[in-house]
Amino acid sequence: MRYQISGKQIDIGEALQTHVRNEIGAIVEKYAGRPTEANVIFSKSGYEFICETIVHLSTGLNVQARGHANEIYAAFDASSEKMDKQLRRYKRRLKDHHKERSQPVELSDAGAYILAPTDESGEAEEDSVNAMIVAEMETKIPSLSVGEAVMQMELANAPVLVFTNEKHNALNVVYRREDGNIGWIDPKTDS
Repeated sequence: MRYQISGKQIDIGEALQTHVRNEIGAIVEKYAGRPTEANVIFSKSGYEFICETIVHLSTGLNVQARGHANEIYAAFDASSEKMDKQLRRYKRRLKDHHKERSQPVELSDAGAYILAPTDESGEAEEDSVNAMIVAEMETKIPSLSVGEAVMQMELANAPVLVFTNEKHNALNVVYRREDGNIGWIDPKTDS
């Protein structure tokens, strides 16, 4: 497994890097078995250290966890505890998907944009119809079953996930509703 351990405007020592490799390796080996890459980013916000961990699994799914604490090791430990809990919760489903899926998840290219509403003077308005593109980047849309999409959304701790439904190759959306349930948007296609 490849590790990318970095810090945003802070130095990451060799001892911390070794600790991160050992802990992530043990957690992922216990539950997932076939990780391909782990990205760990440390940053500091005020008096707190923040650790964001993203592990890419060979099936194409991503596991993401974030922790924060007053010390850098404690921030990583909080992040790894969350990741351990997520993987434990989805262990059976991860193992089952490994057996069903012989090929990694298929990914399609798409554009992702961050929009900010503005008026003519350039200042942000809350209820504006016009929007200005603030950032433009590339993203990948996975081809998943609905169950895998819900699991991916949960593992990534995301509020919404856009995916291509493997059943009929149409774009679908799963999202977390305000009541805590999961919503699924499956547009009807005219055949």
